[in-house]
Amino acid sequence: MDLNSIGWNEEARGKILLDADRALQEAVREAVETFSGRSREEVYEFLFAKLQPQFVDFQPGPDLSACADAVANGEVSLDA
Repeated sequence: MDLNSIGWNEEARGKILLDADRALQEAVREAVETFSGRSREEVYEFLFAKLQPQFVDFQPGPDLSACADAVANGEVSLDA
C-alpha cells in the first residue's frame, strides 16, 4: 500500500465535513445569541477562539470572516 493512497473513504469524508459545518453553525448561533450589536472584530475573535481548539491545524479563511460580518451586521437567521 502506497502511503499516498491512504485516506478516508467518501462516507467518512462526508461525515467529517458535516461535523465541521455543524461546529461552525453552533459557533455562529452562540455568537448571534451573545454578541448582538458588537463589532465584527469581537465576533471574529469569539468565533476563532471557539473553533480553533476543535480542529487540528485550524486555519481560518474567508468563511470565518463572512460569518463574523453577517453576525455583526445582524444578517444571520436562527430559524431552521
